[in-house]
Amino acid sequence: MPKPHTIALVAGAALLTRRALRRRVQASPLWPLPALDPPVSGRPRSQVLRLLLAGHETVADGVVQLRLEGRELPRWEPGAHLDLVLPSGLVRQYSLCGDPTDASSYTIAARLVENGRGGSREVHEQLAEGMELEVRGPRNRFPLVEAPSYVFIAGGIGITPVLPMLRALPDGTDWRLLYGGRTRASMPFLQEVRELAGDRLTVAAEDEDGRPDLAAVFAGTAEGTAVYCCGPEGLMEAVEARLPAGATLHLERFAPRASADGNREFELELRRSGRTLAVPADSTVLAAVRRELPGTAYSCEQGFCGTCQQRVLEGEVDHRDELLTDAERADSMLICVSRARSERLVLDL
Repeated sequence: MPKPHTIALVAGAALLTRRALRRRVQASPLWPLPALDPPVSGRPRSQVLRLLLAGHETVADGVVQLRLEGRELPRWEPGAHLDLVLPSGLVRQYSLCGDPTDASSYTIAARLVENGRGGSREVHEQLAEGMELEVRGPRNRFPLVEAPSYVFIAGGIGITPVLPMLRALPDGTDWRLLYGGRTRASMPFLQEVRELAGDRLTVAAEDEDGRPDLAAVFAGTAEGTAVYCCGPEGLMEAVEARLPAGATLHLERFAPRASADGNREFELELRRSGRTLAVPADSTVLAAVRRELPGTAYSCEQGFCGTCQQRVLEGEVDHRDELLTDAERADSMLICVSRARSERLVLDL
């Protein structure tokens, strides 16, 4: 059995060795290693709540309304939305369309997308009253700004963020609304919209009236009018093209904006992993990364939820998301939708 003084000498030598090694590491030009900063992927972007699904009802052809109940819920303002975490793990974004003063429940509505990626079908067919669901938010990227007058243009389920705005407008406000859809039966909350808007409402059901007459809607638009539009991409593009001079445009998208420059192949370096790969023109950064790193986190694949956010170490990003702030875009990107403007990108992966 070793003597006590021998044990003490060995322990002391080990301590001195560790201290010397620590001094050598700290003196290294690579200390501290810059690539070992915490990655940004998966950071929670807002408060997580567990709410009771107290209502699940059909409010139009292909549209269900969900009422989620809780206690002392965070306040929200017209234009805000929630991230709904489905039992499958998918995350989908839905505009709040209830009463902002109600601190006990949130109301959202979802249209069934027949050829979608499964989220809306899960909402329609697998959610049931009594379930507990996780939500994140609320967040608002579509706020109602002060303006001398307003023009609201909603296509189908695009009425959901607009409806609370109409309720919030002070008496005497100059506003009008164009509400379009495939059929009247497919347009949620149509009766409530009629009661709110009266003769300020124009309804355009495509099967009866054809496409909306935007020229008529914009006729006589005053300087400084705020134009709010939410709906299919084709409708928003048409509104952008016909926007009157002097009006301001506010859009809420359901899908990432396409780039006018199109897509091209570029080189992608994954700095932590020591790998370099090509991102083809017909693929995404996320797809390319997951081929090398299958565990990379993602969810919505639309640039809305933020799950796939990654730090950018080098290169210029073509941001196509609807979520990141200007400050966040300075050094990170959502790899499900955004691409490179430069020939090469380096990610902290």
